[in-house]
This record gives sequence, structure tokens and C-alpha cells, in this order.
Amino acid sequence: MDIIKSIEHEQLKDKIPDLKVGDTVRVHQKIKEGNRERIQVFEGIIIKKQGGGLTATFTVRKIAYGVGVEKTFLLHSPLVEKVEVVRVGKARRAKLYYLRDRVGKAAKTKENIGARIETNEITVKENLEEVPEVSEETTTQVEDNKEEAPAVTEETPVVEEVVDTVTEETVEEVKDEKDDKKEEKK
Repeated sequence: MDIIKSIEHEQLKDKIPDLKVGDTVRVHQKIKEGNRERIQVFEGIIIKKQGGGLTATFTVRKIAYGVGVEKTFLLHSPLVEKVEVVRVGKARRAKLYYLRDRVGKAAKTKENIGARIETNEITVKENLEEVPEVSEETTTQVEDNKEEAPAVTEETPVVEEVVDTVTEETVEEVKDEKDDKKEEKK
């Protein structure tokens, strides 16, 4: 593996949220002020996603006090604590720049009514245990010690036939038997 790719692979998050353009999300971001740390929440509509790998970003837009505010977040940033999907939006475009010209309710996307709000996460990398390297000496020893596995034989299952016999009885006979049983119980 390339040195740069290996360094990038270490920086990737294990799981990232499944985000789509048009969704309304709540992004929890770490803010460092001097020696203190706090979490600030930014809620808005995702207007674009771009990039891939470590440099993947998504831009969230909201209107605060009548002014449009857009913030771009790195998807794999350690400062992005978590991303919650508040509302699933219906978008037919990859970039929703037209929302910049809209005000009020028109600046929202239609809600995808049938969609459920799920916290789906995409697994980017799996924690694999490191496999020790095998030297040539051990592979030759293993090849020398190979034994042939016993042949597998297929057994045919034994099938037993069960035959049910049905006797014909008239309705009157069955009623008589029931009456006899009732009398015996008393």
C-alpha cells in the first residue's frame, strides 16, 4: 500500500452516517475555546456532498435571524462528533444551490413521506487483526506435512413409508360412541 494511502486509512472513521442531499440534519461539532471544549449543534439542510475518501465533505445550510448560513463539514473529521438525520428530504438534484434564492418555507425541501428516519451507518473500514507474515520455511514445512483428507461418502437417507387407514363410519355410529363415552364419565 502506498504511504499516503496508509496514513489516510488510519485517519478514516470506522463508520460514517448515510447522508443524502436534501436531508435535514443536526451536526454535533466540537468547539475548542482556549482550554475548554464544548459541543455546538448546527441544524440545517444538506445542499451538497462532494469528494471521496478522507476529503469527503458535506455542506449544511440554515437560515439564522433572516440570514442564510452555510457550513461545510469534513465527513471524517474528529471534530464532527455525530450527525443525526432529523427529516428525510426529497431532492432530484445533486446540488441544491437554488435554495439560496429562497426565503421562508420555500427554502425547505419536500419531506419524503414514506421514508423512515433511520440512523444508517456505512462501514468504511473494518477492524482487522493483523495477520502475521508467513516465511518460506514454514510454508515448505506445511506442504511436506500435508496428508490427504479422507474421501467424503454420501449416504442415502432411509425413507420409511407410513400408511394411514381410514374406516368409514356413519354419523349415527359416531353419535352413539360419543353418548357412550359421556355415560362412562358420569
